[in-house]
Order: sequence, then C-alpha cells, then structure tokens
Amino acid sequence: MKRREILKYVSLAPVAASLTPFLPADSYAKTARQPSSFPRTPKRIAAILTEYRPNSHADVIVGKYLEGFNQDQNPPYPTSKIVSMFTEQVPENDMSRAMAAKYNVPIYRTVAEALTLGGDDLEVDGILLIGEHGDYPMNDKAQKLYPRFEMFLKITDVFRETGKSVPVFNDKHLSWSWRQAKRMVSLSKELNFPMIAGSSVPVAWRIPAIDTPYGVRQTHAVAISYSGLDIYGFHLLESLQSVVERRKGGETGVRSVQCLENDACWDYMANNAWVSRLFDTAIANSLTKKQGDIKSLVPTPTVFVVEYADGLLAASFLMTGLVEDFTVAVDVENQVKPYATLMRLQPGKPHHHFGCLVKNIEKLFETGVSPYPVERSLLTSGMLDFALESRFRGYIKLDTPELAAVTYKTPERSSFCTTGWDEQGKRLD
Repeated sequence: MKRREILKYVSLAPVAASLTPFLPADSYAKTARQPSSFPRTPKRIAAILTEYRPNSHADVIVGKYLEGFNQDQNPPYPTSKIVSMFTEQVPENDMSRAMAAKYNVPIYRTVAEALTLGGDDLEVDGILLIGEHGDYPMNDKAQKLYPRFEMFLKITDVFRETGKSVPVFNDKHLSWSWRQAKRMVSLSKELNFPMIAGSSVPVAWRIPAIDTPYGVRQTHAVAISYSGLDIYGFHLLESLQSVVERRKGGETGVRSVQCLENDACWDYMANNAWVSRLFDTAIANSLTKKQGDIKSLVPTPTVFVVEYADGLLAASFLMTGLVEDFTVAVDVENQVKPYATLMRLQPGKPHHHFGCLVKNIEKLFETGVSPYPVERSLLTSGMLDFALESRFRGYIKLDTPELAAVTYKTPERSSFCTTGWDEQGKRLD
C-alpha cells in the first residue's frame, strides 16, 4: 500500500504534546514530572507485535485497550488509545485484521510507518512492543529467538530520525540474549526515553497482598513455578527479583548463576537446609499443589541457583507436575517467619494479571516515569540467559561479572495488584 493510500485510513488529528525531544537525562526527568494544567487527553499508542491471535500476549494486552480491562466492551478502559498496529506475522487464527477493522485502527506495513502514521514525524505518545508468540526458531540453549531486539532497533531508528522519543513498554524478556538486552537498556538511556519491560507475574494479585519490608537485609530466597525453561523461567526469575530487589542497599547485582536438573536438583534441595525450609514455606501458599510423592509428580525438576553480590542466596524451582502457580519465600533479617506470598494468575479471560500489567504500563504512558526500573527485567533476562548457558555447558556454575554490574534501587511503593476478581471473573477494583 502506498503512503497516499495509507493516509486515507489514518486520523490526522493533532497529537497530544507529549513527544519528547532528546534531552539530558536529568532534564527529561524534570520535564516528565511536571503537572499539566490542561485537560488530560488520551495518549496515542502504537502496538508493535509479532502476532495477534487468541490468548496471545497481544490479545490480552492490546485487547484491554480496545475492549476494556474485562475485554467485554464495557468500562473500565485504559486511558490511552491504540492508534496504529504493526504485526510481523499473520497466522491462520490471526485477530489483528478483524480487531483493527472493528475498532478503526490502521495496520501498517512497517514499524516506522506505525510510529509515524505513514508520515515523516513521530506521531504517537507511547509504544507497546509485544514480541511474544509466533513462528520463530529455537537455539541450542532452548531459547526461542523472538525478534524483540530487532523490532526495538526499528523503533529507536525512528527516534533518531525524528529527534523525538516516547515511552516504550517491552513485554517479557528484553531479549533472549544478555548482550542484546543490555544494548536495549543502553539505548533507552542514550536517547532519553523511559522504559519498562517484563512479566505480568510480579504485578499480579498477591495472596497475602504484602511485599518484603523495604530496606531490610535478606539472606535466602526460594521461588517456585512450573512449565518450560525459557517461556516460564523468565516469569519465575522475575517473580523472585521483584521481591528481593527491595532489600537493604537495593539491588547489588548477581555474582554467579547455575542450572541444575533432575537428581542434581533434588540433591541440592536435600543438602541445603534453608532451601528445603523455604521451599516448604513458599509452596504452602500454593492453590494448585498436587498431593503425592514429589519426585513421582515432577519427572524433570529444575533449579536456577543465584548468588547475589551482597551475599543473598536464591533458588528458583520449575516444578512442572507439582504446581501451576507462583510462590515465593524470603528470609528477612530480624523477622521470625519468612516473607511468603502467592502471585496469582487468572486462568482464563480476561486474565486479570495482564490488567495489573496494563495499569503499570498506563502509569508509564501517563506520567513519563517508569513505575519500576527496567533494570529489573535486564537483570532477569541476564540471569535466565546465563542459567541456560550453564545448562548447555554441563550445569557448571558460571561467574557473572556482567550481571554484578547491574545495580539499581526500586521505589518503596509496591506495584502489584492487591485485589482480584469476582465470581464472574471481573475485576474488583
């Protein structure tokens, strides 16, 4: 489709004045936080997607912008509006074309056109980058090679060409590659745009709805989840990271990572009393734990062992066959009982946990300030990449000076949902 033909279908209404020229980082922060005396107008959002099919991440994120948080075409809705889409793949069960036609959202042939609305200037206020799902190859480390990095470069190319930038949300891993993930965060700093990334699990409804005490030393932590090494390993590690990053001194980085499987996983648990104790504490919060012999229920157990630079030791378990939820337990200094909680996901639509994620994305778009540091997802992406490298290289312990350099402080205010859904599955907030 030629540019003239595209423009027939594109609204050319003036864009809200939130496009930010490149500024020094401190200048950008001051600009982003200044309150406006004008009536709030919806932010115009471009959705850059690998594919959009039923129950994909595009469906449960973009769908909430188009159909409301409950995805029933009723309020409440996010304030921002999707004004353009790009999909790299169009499977047989594609939803993008029908949804775009229904809600009058143009689909463009390139990422650049989706950001410029077919013109020559940046014409959106924020970007959803959802590079999850689609027909992509796997590498020899069991990582699916989603093109998040490549799509991100196409976005930042437009920022460079136009001399403007806007907030970006990147779904799940920044990249399957540590080097690529690090480069993405570096580009966000270089071009001075706020960014968040990551999973819906850390912001999901917690039961109990508590966080680790802020600024207090932690000594040991265990997280438990299920499913595949790459696809859910990221969720698992980020659920861990979201609670341990609040410890005294903030995040200090990761000194080493090791993956253990099968008998070596069971041996690690048996040989470390703190692991067994916190495993039992964490799993006591599970709502899906199956009864029976754990070794019979879990034929292929996996643990990611993480040693933090400040001495915190953590073990994250994939226990497929035992549970189908996410639980965490942490030893906190001067606290008799460990911190423990369940991060609960809604098994069907509207997938409440993705609504919790959209609420945080909206904070980014509305304020120009990240509700939590993108470094959380950077560190998690790196931990997973190095854990799978450990597995590939015979389960050796890997020193990770690269990850030890990732330090940050998260805000004291928590970002997870404190309420869930009713009997009909609708949001209670």
